[in-house]
Amino acid sequence: MRDGHDETARLYGPWRRRTPEDAAALLTGYPGVWWVAGGWAIEAFTGVPRQHCDLDLGIPRSDVAALRRHVTGRLDVWAADRGALRPLVAPDDAPPPTSGNLWLRHSGADPWEYDVLLTPVADGVLTYRRDPRVRLPLHAALWERAGLRHLRPEVQLLHKAPGRRPQDEADLEACLPLLDDDARRWLRDALDLAHPGHPWVDRLVTAS
Repeated sequence: MRDGHDETARLYGPWRRRTPEDAAALLTGYPGVWWVAGGWAIEAFTGVPRQHCDLDLGIPRSDVAALRRHVTGRLDVWAADRGALRPLVAPDDAPPPTSGNLWLRHSGADPWEYDVLLTPVADGVLTYRRDPRVRLPLHAALWERAGLRHLRPEVQLLHKAPGRRPQDEADLEACLPLLDDDARRWLRDALDLAHPGHPWVDRLVTAS
């Protein structure tokens, strides 16, 4: 059976390997806030190398227009929405409310380059899209390494928790010894609220 990434590549095309440094070069001069997310954010925190299928970046959902202006003429922007892709072509095109990602590539003949996660942020507060009761200031959700902002590991693990794929379990194992008490407590509380009974809660308690 194909895994999710293989099936996506079969249907929509492959991904080019990109690094956070590539994203920093692309986004030089970009006026909005952006950060490294996904497996690259976990690797930056743990220092443990891991396999990467693509590069996930995060921006506030309200900054889509600014990002589109910044990459115009270099990359096409597509909205990913519940298994479908739609190009954003007209200047006032916007992703539908149910779209959580933008996929970027140079043209239809080229591999995908960046997967941009659209994060609900209002008045400087980040909201977990699966449960708006889970909130924290955006500045508290990010940390910096080598001049690049990354999503904090406990916040990234919350986003990974519903899937519980092998790589998600491995990321939890790599992070657990390094999370401080406040980070473990925040993740436990967020899981209890948004995903009651999640098995990671017991592991976080044991690791305390």
